[in-house]
Amino acid sequence: MNRMSTGLPRRVRVAQAVAVTVLTTGSTLFGLAPAVADDGPSVPPGTEASAQPPVKTDGNDPDLKMPEGGTLAPGKVLDIVQVVEDLGGEERREDSNADIKFALQAEVLFGKDSAKLSSAANSRIVAIADEIEKQNATKVRVFGFTDNLGSSAHGDVLSKQRADAVNAVLSKQLDPSITFEIRGYGEQYPIADNATEEGRKKNRRVEVSFPRGTS
Repeated sequence: MNRMSTGLPRRVRVAQAVAVTVLTTGSTLFGLAPAVADDGPSVPPGTEASAQPPVKTDGNDPDLKMPEGGTLAPGKVLDIVQVVEDLGGEERREDSNADIKFALQAEVLFGKDSAKLSSAANSRIVAIADEIEKQNATKVRVFGFTDNLGSSAHGDVLSKQRADAVNAVLSKQLDPSITFEIRGYGEQYPIADNATEEGRKKNRRVEVSFPRGTS
């Protein structure tokens, strides 16, 4: 596949978290959100989904009878996150209420231990730029990550170089007024187990994230 699709073709893994209200009595959990069957998306600083307005609850409502002395915890709506991944895990899209994130495995974009983009990389990055334009985003984050092989210092440098390379293509496609945040996190924030090559391959990636449009 030479171009990332923003739809669902060839994508086979979908996980979705459902928003619920959590009620507690003291330390006893009264309700739980369904677990998400997923590798667990990375959460570097600054990329946490924005909190949504809580659901208002009335502790005096007769329909909400609590044990004597029990009180309702503040209502909270959990962010809805949908993860769509292609068959080989090479491309991954995460949609939340507030943000969209694309993750591309490093092997899709670069040669081994290199920050030089492959001939097939541009079309994939341009497809992400198209989605950024569609969402009218004014701020874009481009973060690079590596596995835990080699020195931590080398991983930090390589991940930043790879993020810079992806950003260079995006910035040519997008409005110059867009603000870019570019970081290399090295082996921090793995999304899979570094004990296996399959896991390390997922951890070697570049993530592009931006706010979801309101239109």
